[in-house]
Amino acid sequence: MITLAATPVLAQDLVVYSARADNLLKPIVERYQQQTGTKVTLVSDKAGPLMERLKAEGTNTPADVLITVDGGNLWQAAQEGLFRPISSQTLRNNIPSHLRDPNNQWYGLSVRARTIFYNPSKVHPSHLSTYASLADAKWKGKLCLRTSNNVYNQSLVATMIANNGAANTEKVVKGWVDNLATAPFSDDTKLLEAIAAGQCDVGIANTYYYGRLMDSKPNLNVKPFFADQNARGTHVNVSGAGVVKNSKNVAEAQKFIEWLSGAEAQNLFVDANFEYPANPRISPNKALQSWGRFKHDFINVSTAGKNQRQAIMLMKKVGYN
Repeated sequence: MITLAATPVLAQDLVVYSARADNLLKPIVERYQQQTGTKVTLVSDKAGPLMERLKAEGTNTPADVLITVDGGNLWQAAQEGLFRPISSQTLRNNIPSHLRDPNNQWYGLSVRARTIFYNPSKVHPSHLSTYASLADAKWKGKLCLRTSNNVYNQSLVATMIANNGAANTEKVVKGWVDNLATAPFSDDTKLLEAIAAGQCDVGIANTYYYGRLMDSKPNLNVKPFFADQNARGTHVNVSGAGVVKNSKNVAEAQKFIEWLSGAEAQNLFVDANFEYPANPRISPNKALQSWGRFKHDFINVSTAGKNQRQAIMLMKKVGYN
């Protein structure tokens, strides 16, 4: 964990609490410092500990901005009163409504799709369609999943509940469990490697894990398939940011988030971690473009948080570990 230096923070400086990998955010922060002269101090940890820290610090917090991953985490931070609303025409212009908080407390800054991946030696893409179709008996013993305690899967199931109802979603998730080739994996990278190795034929993972893996193993025998394109669209989620409620430097914090939504920072997000830009006027990089275009599910990503508890209970009920 990166902690604060002992030197005092000046009024014009920013302190950013970040649940993003430090090596991904540092180049972006350094560019902002070069352009503006504003010093940015990063404090890095997982989302849960950072939120607990903000609650414990209260009005004494040095933090100005909270950056974290997943709409579920962002929703929770808003529910716990850790953000203040941002009134910004720049952010409203740059970030589509489904990728930001309905009450303007946080904004998505980068996008990842959680979709289907398959082994092309075993599966033809014409055999694939929806997340729900992976519950079909033809995938018995052929499906790989990440564990249910991962927030990305919780968010996927949470939006499925909103779109299709709890009863239908329960049937689908039970079908997934019945079709598992092996115990759920601890991370998406291991899941994708298992598909390539023939341990399973299909699985569900975030696109940026695939981009990272293909960057180091370009001949990996795995391909993406964008799910639900003839229905609502592929599930997307975000990393995002909001101004901390007790920030002492609100104007500079807002300016920083606005800059993160603009062209230069959006391109840095895309290049650093194989993520899609949240700003629709920015093009994905060539690797992502090569996977093809896809339609987003335009349900607001905050739904992942609203239905998260119900999703966790549903997954436990059907034995999804």
